[in-house]
Amino acid sequence: MNHGPVVLVHGWKSRPAIWDRLVERLERQSYPCWNFDHSRMKGASLEDIAGALRDYIRSRREETGYAGCLDIICHSMGTCVARYMLEVLDGDSMEEKARQLIGIGPPNNGSSLAELFCHPEHGKNIIDRLAGVFVPHGYDPAGDLIVQQFRPESGAMTRLKAAGTRRDIRYRVIVAANTTKSQNFFPSFEGRTLELDPEGGLETTYSGDGIVPHTDSFLPAAEISVLPADPGLLALCPDMYCHINLPRNPEVIDRIMDLLSDEKTASAED
Repeated sequence: MNHGPVVLVHGWKSRPAIWDRLVERLERQSYPCWNFDHSRMKGASLEDIAGALRDYIRSRREETGYAGCLDIICHSMGTCVARYMLEVLDGDSMEEKARQLIGIGPPNNGSSLAELFCHPEHGKNIIDRLAGVFVPHGYDPAGDLIVQQFRPESGAMTRLKAAGTRRDIRYRVIVAANTTKSQNFFPSFEGRTLELDPEGGLETTYSGDGIVPHTDSFLPAAEISVLPADPGLLALCPDMYCHINLPRNPEVIDRIMDLLSDEKTASAED
């Protein structure tokens, strides 16, 4: 069976190597991989990174001669990078052809954590608890453009919401939940995930991956898979279901492969 290319988009402060285990599976099943690297775009805006992704895809199309639909797989903020490319930059023309977009732990509605980083009461304590785990020691969110743009009410998130999802693309979301309430799931927050309450304050939930709560990931157009399917897996490897490790999680990879092989997935060519 011939497969179209799979575009991989990593997340915030991450790198293409996060996809190594997935790339191995894809190559074993003859899926060409286009692994987009934005790790060196320090200080770039969401729009700049989305534009770089568009340029990268165009370049790979020219190199390979492939003009058909793509499958795009993203981790975390990489999902919004791809969505910004498809829905904002390319929304009117729908020039770029995508069969489906699969987001792993995506902050589709903006990031609760980005907002809480800037919270006058809770921000410093949250950053201190994540220092050396998710942010560097001495981290200051005020100087981080991406974090500012991923606050739910930012201009970038407002533009993404206003653009809306595309009818020619099938959206899939893969999220994790700490269904067994294991503290080892994400020890920084005792197994919970922080989220914003309706007044902009702090709540905690087990419906999240330690970094991104399900409320951040929800997208009306998307089909959602909540993992693990078997809660017993959390007893074996709870940390593999936290946000940072999801792209290397074997169950996540299995789910991705199932979605890629779904022959019912709609495409722009249907």
